Amino acid sequence: MDYYVLTLFPDMVGEGLRTSIIGRALEEGILSLTTVNIRDYTTSRHGKTDDYPYGGGAGMVMQAQPIYDAYRSVRDRLDYDPRVVYLTPQGRVFNQEMAREFALSPGIVFLCGHYEGVDERVLEEIVTDEVSIGDFVLTGGELPAMCMIDAISRQIPGVLHNGESAEDDSFGDGLLEFPQYSRPEVWNGRAVPSILLSGDHAKVDAWRREQSLIRTAERRPDLLEKAAVSPKERAMLNAYFQKKSS
Repeated sequence: MDYYVLTLFPDMVGEGLRTSIIGRALEEGILSLTTVNIRDYTTSRHGKTDDYPYGGGAGMVMQAQPIYDAYRSVRDRLDYDPRVVYLTPQGRVFNQEMAREFALSPGIVFLCGHYEGVDERVLEEIVTDEVSIGDFVLTGGELPAMCMIDAISRQIPGVLHNGESAEDDSFGDGLLEFPQYSRPEVWNGRAVPSILLSGDHAKVDAWRREQSLIRTAERRPDLLEKAAVSPKERAMLNAYFQKKSS
């Protein structure tokens, strides 16, 4: 997977991603990351990449020309048309299903906006996907791009050294992840559930599935509408909540 990030703050993106699991995958060549400074492509003598909006209003708007030329600097070196993601609160809300979908792409270009937005004409010209990471507004698209890159990369073979990790993640099967425990066996008067010490892997798997179902029902019941939940499991949840409320 090749990532290209069009940004006014390349150091922010590069330094943020070249650590931990993603940094290791970059070092191993499983991923590549190229940050493109949009300022390098402006024709303004003063390095400006923004101007006042037509029609008036507060703030500044990023201009089409430097963004387009920055994009062409990436596109001209590729033998395919990459997906171009513009990070915006107006886009589809990013989720795990989208992360798996994006992971099938050979390369992705992320466009990070700033100020009051980006000239609509360049969005119409190059953008294939408008994506949001939530219903809130940030000062720029760099943090959302980094979030997406992290989530997408986890779906790419070899990025996670433990092949089961991505499968067990929250949302991996449409449910929230089960609770996890580590040493010591008793901490602050709280003991690890005995089933996890039993060595019976079938029982452990059944317990984890049950805990995922319960946790999802309690915290994100909306997810159960799409998750693959058997009639037996739904009966278990009904019995659990009846007992809890009595």
